Amino acid sequence: MARSQEATITDADRPGAGEQLWSVFEFARRYRLAKREENRLLMLYGPEASLRDLLANARRHSLIS
Repeated sequence: MARSQEATITDADRPGAGEQLWSVFEFARRYRLAKREENRLLMLYGPEASLRDLLANARRHSLIS
């Protein structure tokens, strides 16, 4: 049972769980990022980015020295 090409294109256009768009502000608040890191992500992606990109690029600095 081969899938038609139309069905494949439709599936490819559908965003997956990792492609869910998040507000960079909300992401920074939820993950308790420093304001400096929030600003860095805003410069990279603008006000919204995929969750996958944010998780892969966010840096958290340890509070314990």
